[in-house]
Amino acid sequence: MAKIIYITDDNQNHTVEVQTGLSVMEGAVQNDIPGIDADCGGGMACATCHVYVNDDWFDKLPLKEDGEEDMLDMAFEPKRNSRLSCQIIVSDELDGLIVNIPSKQG
Repeated sequence: MAKIIYITDDNQNHTVEVQTGLSVMEGAVQNDIPGIDADCGGGMACATCHVYVNDDWFDKLPLKEDGEEDMLDMAFEPKRNSRLSCQIIVSDELDGLIVNIPSKQG
């Protein structure tokens, strides 16, 4: 289990324990975190689980695959630290990960 901190656009912090091996998106959906729609269920076929990864954590994540980069092009206001939360797999090393949820999803 790892603590993941989801910060919504209105600055509400939601700290939840997410089981190792699940995605950050699955942790959000299972804990009713507002703002992560996850329309495709984690199939990397949409950008509705877009998050901004806190700068302290961004370089600790595995690199984006080409497919994720393509989907992020369709996200709402993508930035350098944008990721699809369905592509971030929770591990013990990510305990304390902080992600910000955009004001809307693509």
